[in-house]
Amino acid sequence: MFAPVYLDHNATTPLDPRVLEAMLPHLSGRCGNASSRHEYGRAARRAIDEARGRVAAALGAHPTEVVFTSGGSEANNLFLKGAAACMKPGVLAHSALEHPSVREPARELSRRGWRTAEIAVDADGRVDPESYAAILAEGPRLVSVMLANNETGALQDIAALAERAAGAWFHSDAVQALGRVAVDFRALNAAGVHALSVSAHKINGPIGAGALVVDKRVELQALVAGGGQERGLRSGTENVAAIVGFGLACEIAAARLADDGADVAALRDELERGLARLGATVFGQRAKRLANTSYFALPEIDGETLVAKLDRAGFAVASGSACSSAAPEPSHVLRAMAVAPELARGAVRVSLGHDNNEQQVADFLAALSATLTQLRRLRALAG
Repeated sequence: MFAPVYLDHNATTPLDPRVLEAMLPHLSGRCGNASSRHEYGRAARRAIDEARGRVAAALGAHPTEVVFTSGGSEANNLFLKGAAACMKPGVLAHSALEHPSVREPARELSRRGWRTAEIAVDADGRVDPESYAAILAEGPRLVSVMLANNETGALQDIAALAERAAGAWFHSDAVQALGRVAVDFRALNAAGVHALSVSAHKINGPIGAGALVVDKRVELQALVAGGGQERGLRSGTENVAAIVGFGLACEIAAARLADDGADVAALRDELERGLARLGATVFGQRAKRLANTSYFALPEIDGETLVAKLDRAGFAVASGSACSSAAPEPSHVLRAMAVAPELARGAVRVSLGHDNNEQQVADFLAALSATLTQLRRLRALAG
């Protein structure tokens, strides 16, 4: 019997059973506020400290540099708003590809006296050197460039970019990179990267846990004031179960990184050979990319329609469009890459996980081919 196939791991990943097992005692039996002085509280604090050490080890950081948050979006906001609050307004530079949790805080700061400068990218989603040089000449105070793009999977040379941004606090959204490529905060920090944002649910951990890994020289103002948890940067009683799950998920992801990367890359290559046979355009194909990500479009095929039909066929993939009730708008990532709007509206993302296999990829390609035949037949009848 055919089972539904999940191909949307860049959106979120299934919870690893080992992670769930580690979390369960803190959900059902162990009760304790980590700020309490009694044994229950001390046990919760020990669990958080152990998890912090695991997250730090997976990222090549020191545990004191890890600030737990509710996820990547909060971590991005904490860095940008928190750092901006501690300095005079100036230029905040970010790439044209950033996640909304970077773009929207930047927009908010622009109403508080900051000027946002958007770094252009090339047709494959790589930072354009001339655009970057021109913006650096303006002396930005804050720079944010994501390590791995959530749509195309394109990777940026963050260390090289940071080395050129002397005088600015440099942040990178590494949410999609963690567990998929090696991320060494100590090496990046030496090159001039001051903060990274990461999230548990991209690495088979729980939704609702993330972290900002930040150089302690960076002065930040907390977004949430209160009891002073997380070095005073994130007040509120800690979600012990989620933090414990995050720590173990980081340890597991780091251990399997080398083997998974090669296996998933082979699957992605097989997928893209099939997509080429169907006439698809793969976005960012010439850039160095995450091994698991393929972002494509087919001529004259609407992405939202294709995603819905593939869902009914049992395959969970993502559309590249951000639709409003008024009119569909192509992905801002593809607009930045100068992709024609009519092609961008057809964008579909497949993001593989370590539990996917060759048969699932073959079945997906067969379903995609059948769906394309159906849609083209309907188009021909309508025309």
